[in-house]
Amino acid sequence: MRGALLALTCALSLVAVPIEAQVDTTGVHQSQKPLFTSRDAWVAAGFTVATIALFPADKHFAQQLQNPGTQTNKFLHHQATNVRLIAQPGAFIIGGSLYGVGRLVKNKRMADLGLHGTEAILVGTAVTGLIKGTAGRARPYVDLTKPHNFAFGRGFRQRSDYASFPSGHTLVGFAAASAVTAETTRWWPKSTWYIGPVMYGGATLIGLSRMYNNKHWASDVMMGAAIGTFAGTKVVKYHHSHANNRIDRWLLGASIVPNAEGGTSLAFSLMPR
Repeated sequence: MRGALLALTCALSLVAVPIEAQVDTTGVHQSQKPLFTSRDAWVAAGFTVATIALFPADKHFAQQLQNPGTQTNKFLHHQATNVRLIAQPGAFIIGGSLYGVGRLVKNKRMADLGLHGTEAILVGTAVTGLIKGTAGRARPYVDLTKPHNFAFGRGFRQRSDYASFPSGHTLVGFAAASAVTAETTRWWPKSTWYIGPVMYGGATLIGLSRMYNNKHWASDVMMGAAIGTFAGTKVVKYHHSHANNRIDRWLLGASIVPNAEGGTSLAFSLMPR
């Protein structure tokens, strides 16, 4: 069991590396380059194959993680809760704080990181929500013996119990991880090899915590990681290849100004194209 979990952890942590390798570190804005490339298709295929390969093991992972010895481990119980909270609502709080503080102290990189990371999470959440509703997969706690319990559209009608595939918390973790890694790689190209493992390692723990809490199957976690990784990387790539896009012009062009009550307010201005 430990070996299988280690293999799953390694797969989740390393499968995103081919996408990060595409980040343009030259600082040149090249909007004529396509947002998606043929290499993305190969990476997506890899994620899909990994997800399908996990289907036969879903039941085994779930049953092993729910055995009494594992579930009564206080350390695992507390840490699973902690990493879950880091994803939601933690990621939104961190992203919003980075953006707000960045604008306050006029640190564009910090504001960039907060804005684009949060945007990646929102984009990924929209995609994940659509798939959840359409797939209608039963969560492990509904019936641990039936990992392939899908029903078209059921997730929209019974969102709580039948919205397992893919994992939303895992999506949040990997969207934030890929956005942070992509942004920092632009600033410090060699940082990928130490920032990436830390960020993706943390995102992987979020996915494992959802399995431990009996909320998701292993294949849910793999697909959530896939969507999150693509969301974070592509949001960053789009914004830096389309420097004059409306979102950046509006939100990154905001400024802190005095208000009538003697305090300060965040003011926005729309610059003409």
